[in-house]
Amino acid sequence: MRPGGIWAAPGRVNIIGEHTDYNGGYCLPMALPQVVRCTAMPRTDGRVRVGSQQHPADRIDVPLAGLAESQVTGWARYPLGVVYEYHRRGHRIPGVDLELDGSVPIGAGLSSSAAIECSVAIALRDLFELSVSDAELIDIANKAENDYVGAPTGTLDQTASIRCIAGHALFLDAGTGETAQVPFDLAAKGLALLIVDTNTPHALVNGEYARRRRECEAAAAELGVERLRDVTDLQALAVLTDPVLRRRARHVVSENARVLAVVEALRDGSDPRAIGPILTAAHSSLRDDFMVSTAQLDTAVEAALDAGAHGARMVGGGFGGSIIALIDARFTDRVVTEVEKRFRAARFAEPRTFTAVPSAGARRVDHP
Repeated sequence: MRPGGIWAAPGRVNIIGEHTDYNGGYCLPMALPQVVRCTAMPRTDGRVRVGSQQHPADRIDVPLAGLAESQVTGWARYPLGVVYEYHRRGHRIPGVDLELDGSVPIGAGLSSSAAIECSVAIALRDLFELSVSDAELIDIANKAENDYVGAPTGTLDQTASIRCIAGHALFLDAGTGETAQVPFDLAAKGLALLIVDTNTPHALVNGEYARRRRECEAAAAELGVERLRDVTDLQALAVLTDPVLRRRARHVVSENARVLAVVEALRDGSDPRAIGPILTAAHSSLRDDFMVSTAQLDTAVEAALDAGAHGARMVGGGFGGSIIALIDARFTDRVVTEVEKRFRAARFAEPRTFTAVPSAGARRVDHP
């Protein structure tokens, strides 16, 4: 057992590849500079105490042995789920104090939940010197979200939070778990990736996300494949009799192709502006075929494009959250101004904007 310390895990933004991970497909996320920090201290009394700088009134103190039956809800269920998953797998944790402090916007589709999970997961691994690989670390964090919290997400968010490195996007094959680093230096080309948080929080625990997953599974079953990643020809979808299932499958199959096209363009040294139309096509697919966009997301995308963005799309699970826009850095203020103007005209909540820089994955941030 080591003395306490501070660990951090980043949020992520997905450049391309939405709703593909749980279909065994491809994704291209990058880590954000915004992180969740976890200060962890060992205990020996079999209790887990969790606090958060963002929720100072909510101090959780529960016995480790009672985590399986815990009725704790809200933000605290994410860190408790990670502790429970370690415990369930037989890793010895005699007790722990966890104090969280996050700068990842909550509900913005930037994976604040995975940042919580991964900061706690890496802290526990290091603190108690547990023999856990990065692959198992990702699985522990994902199972905490799927089984303990009840959000049926894929592994994209946790993989990005653990495996991303600065200056790169992460090409993830969710079907095999294989990853590869892809250089993503927009600043060298005079570009920036603008994130617009529409200030309309989404909740993946609700029924719509789970419904999309079930629809994809039903489409795969009707097509006679294990997962939709096994389908590469859009013509093959014509056999789907249910138009809803056909649209859902069309998004996944076409989105996988878009990910591969973006990765190829970035790897061969093409001007990154070339990926702009692919990003915009992804938004149209998410809006029309997967039906997870909102009026706010659509307005932000349209405003960014009208102000000169090379491409723009919603990111994350949908039903709220954020968009990304690939823009010339010198026009950042112009794009932001246009988005804000459109939101005021539509009487939407004021959006929040910032530019994203590919950043490092989960790590210890104090210096033992």
